[in-house]
Amino acid sequence: MKPEMKTKTPKKDEDYVILYAEKTKLDASLFKQQKVFIESQYKSSQSLLRNMFGSGEEYKRNARVYLKKLGMIKSAQKI
Repeated sequence: MKPEMKTKTPKKDEDYVILYAEKTKLDASLFKQQKVFIESQYKSSQSLLRNMFGSGEEYKRNARVYLKKLGMIKSAQKI
């Protein structure tokens, strides 16, 4: 049987983070679920970016050009 938590109703965003951390500490299945979710998001992002920009030096060059077009960097040239 899992230990019970005595927490107040969350009122701020930080309260939800603390509540989730406490629940994760008490229930290992929540930790495993979160780990699977994060790994899935990582692989999806990696695949998306590789499809957008290529790989290796090509990735770096294409990403710089893209960020330059968005105005997020001043130069697409390697520093």
